Amino acid sequence: MTIKIIKNEAEYDQALDRADAIFDARPGTPEGDELELLLLVIKAYEDEHHPVPPPDPIDAIKLTMEEQGIKAAELTQRMGVSKSYVSQLLSRRKPLTASMMRLLHRQLGIPAEILLG
Repeated sequence: MTIKIIKNEAEYDQALDRADAIFDARPGTPEGDELELLLLVIKAYEDEHHPVPPPDPIDAIKLTMEEQGIKAAELTQRMGVSKSYVSQLLSRRKPLTASMMRLLHRQLGIPAEILLG
């Protein structure tokens, strides 16, 4: 397959089909190189035509807590705030302040750009 910049949905679908067909290709082989290039042009097309919106900050906090096995009680200790504050924050009754964003970034490793929404 000749790899070129994807300009429309039909070409995008063809590129996806080809990538799927050679997905298990080993790196360093002709098909592996083809797959690598295909994935680059597919990503470029998707970034422009099918952008993924950033996650909601509160959803990101909840997901990170779940992934790290952190309960609300532990988060209150890490953040130095009351259980009530964490509960209200996670239920969206309290706004996410800049100082809380900084703490969450430091304590949980959530990227600042996600917390900023």
